[in-house]
Amino acid sequence: MVDPETTPIDPGKPLPTNDVMAVPASFNDQTAEAKIRSHTGYFWYQRSFTVAKPLRAQRLVLRFGSATHEAWVYLNGKEITHHKGGFTPFEVEINDYLKDEDNLLTVKLSNILDYSTIPVGNYSETKDVDGHITRKVDENFDFFNYAGLNRPIKIYSTPKAHIDDIVIAPDVDLAHKQADVHIMVQTGGEPFDEVRTIILDEEGHQVGEGSGTDEQITLSRVHLWQPLHAYLYTAKVEGMLNGQPVDIYEEPFGVRTVKVTDGKFLINGQPFYFKGFGKHEDTYINGKGLNEAYNVLDLNLMKKMGANSFRTSHYPYSDEMMRLCDREGIVVIDETPAVGLMVSFTFDNSEISKPGYQDDTWKDLKTATAHRQAIHEIIDRDKNHACVVMWSIANEAANYSKGAHEYFEPLFKLARQLDPQKRPLTYIDLVWSNPQSDKSSDLLDVICLNRYYGWYLDTGDLEISEEKTRAELKAWQAKYPDKPIMYTEYGADTIPGLHSAYDEPWSEEFQEDYYRMNSRVFDEIPNFVGEQLWNFADFQTKYGIQRVQGNKKGVFTRSREPKSVVRYLSQRWHSIPNFGYKK
Repeated sequence: MVDPETTPIDPGKPLPTNDVMAVPASFNDQTAEAKIRSHTGYFWYQRSFTVAKPLRAQRLVLRFGSATHEAWVYLNGKEITHHKGGFTPFEVEINDYLKDEDNLLTVKLSNILDYSTIPVGNYSETKDVDGHITRKVDENFDFFNYAGLNRPIKIYSTPKAHIDDIVIAPDVDLAHKQADVHIMVQTGGEPFDEVRTIILDEEGHQVGEGSGTDEQITLSRVHLWQPLHAYLYTAKVEGMLNGQPVDIYEEPFGVRTVKVTDGKFLINGQPFYFKGFGKHEDTYINGKGLNEAYNVLDLNLMKKMGANSFRTSHYPYSDEMMRLCDREGIVVIDETPAVGLMVSFTFDNSEISKPGYQDDTWKDLKTATAHRQAIHEIIDRDKNHACVVMWSIANEAANYSKGAHEYFEPLFKLARQLDPQKRPLTYIDLVWSNPQSDKSSDLLDVICLNRYYGWYLDTGDLEISEEKTRAELKAWQAKYPDKPIMYTEYGADTIPGLHSAYDEPWSEEFQEDYYRMNSRVFDEIPNFVGEQLWNFADFQTKYGIQRVQGNKKGVFTRSREPKSVVRYLSQRWHSIPNFGYKK
């Protein structure tokens, strides 16, 4: 229920509502009520559950896949945990709070975003004559602020002596087809007599074993995880007491190398070319809620087009999607929710695009604490995924403003310390951050650019846009001859079925000509290693005269119907090999 903030709500009693809400899903599109859809502030979920008596002797953990954006969790009226950050999981042991019969789980959430949160929002509030507060968030980003319990909530059990987590870091000798797999095991509760690990191949055959909580297991004749050709081993970790396994933790993992050198992005020692998309967790009715059927369809559509990758723009995606990408061989750039780190988010480029423009972003924003937490949580969750080849620390921040380097340098240092696989790091540059203005591009392993020449800049003029695209890419390569460069966004809004004999913007013809123009330039730049267009599919945004029921830059509609440009892109991507395109 939406909290009117007129009467205090007791989390230990039934909520004063009969409304039903599906979970996992965003709340916004489920009620058909405009006031609820656009609600900013607090809202509540509640349900009752029982725990079978045989399970009460186990350690019981309540796990949230996510809660957007801030959650206070109560069990039988007592607050048991709190979490801020809407796209990563959190959990809490619940044994001490359970009753024998019905247990009442109540969750209070907030979708408020401000200058201390990521994503960033412009928050304001007003009071009416009765003192009632009206809250408002003007999102500092171009997607709808879907909120709620968007991912599954589960109760799982472990013994008192249990395995908390495992860390897997393969060190691969490509020449000898061998890998030393470093496995670190974190345990909790009562100590085990022994911890042992067995590594199984895809057929379930044992190919390695070790003992201890910090061990190295050598794999011979190793099968590499390759883009679009996944091979997954399984690390089976057993906690032993009195000669018997009392807790077992299984983690699928892939063996592959990732390295940036001489302007190339190498996977397993070969120069990889990214083909794919920026996308969103966004579907009808579910909003940002987990929709596994859409996830499966989206990856199948990608593969049919010859794509091999996407970026989790602009937040970590669900556990389920990450595991699916591991299995399907989809390469992922994994991004934190640090989108909108600027005080000048606007579609008006006239001032911001002037040379030497500065603003007060790094004085006004107070996001560093939330940003550090997000880096900790995304790496902690996704560290073992073979599909993740690079971390994106932020999307479209004010890297052109004084103070950007001082803000980002400790964050990059933190990410490099935390990642056991030492993946490359990047952030995503918007057009005002160019080779001359970007204050912190020296921190990047890969130059990732969002560019809209021909759309937001020089709208419809593809001739001048081609010149500007070429000139900027050459300037980046001249400044950083050893760094790979790629596009992580480029696109043009397109209404399906709108055609023009004059290639007008918004027409399907213009969208295709726009991508053909960019393709010509990409192929000229030696260090250009990938094209991830914006966007995979149309998606919902906040209201605005620049938007017609959302952002229409998708090459698919929101319901996953292809626009005309899909045929051109499919032909191009199938003609480009995953490896060795840029020699």
